[in-house]
Amino acid sequence: MTRICLKLFLVMALATGFPLPSQAAEKIILKYSILRESVSIPELSQLSKTGEVSSSLQSYLNLANQKPEDLQRWLNQSFNIDPIVLSEVLNSFVGKYLLQQIAEVIHTPSQRSNIEALRGALISSATEDKKISLIEVLENYPTAELQVEGDRLMELYQQIKGLVGKIPRLPL
Repeated sequence: MTRICLKLFLVMALATGFPLPSQAAEKIILKYSILRESVSIPELSQLSKTGEVSSSLQSYLNLANQKPEDLQRWLNQSFNIDPIVLSEVLNSFVGKYLLQQIAEVIHTPSQRSNIEALRGALISSATEDKKISLIEVLENYPTAELQVEGDRLMELYQQIKGLVGKIPRLPL
């Protein structure tokens, strides 16, 4: 089950795309039932930039049955988005709803200001080059720790997938 959660986390992070951070995220805590696993964001950054994999990250990749090259590609995969348009979408009814749903699963350690943290990380990631990548979002998350409720990840993925399919028909 941990393997599925790790895969889902990676897919969700890409699908959602995730401030001018006063402190950048240093680790992701993946929680599943009573289990807690920690993944270092600097190690993910190193993999994204150089392709080098630390031994602890390699262990997680083995658990998730993933290749380092695939994770590197996912971390660096980007999509173009104007930060002003992104801000408008994230401040719309649909954007706020989406951020609220994501913040219940992917949140700050204190579970305070989750929506603002997500919105800030997304907009900061798009600000410099009008592109968003997973690694940028993780690096721009404004708290030292990012927590992911692994047991709720599949539910969130299904909700977002359904909502994204309806967006062209929804008023922003």
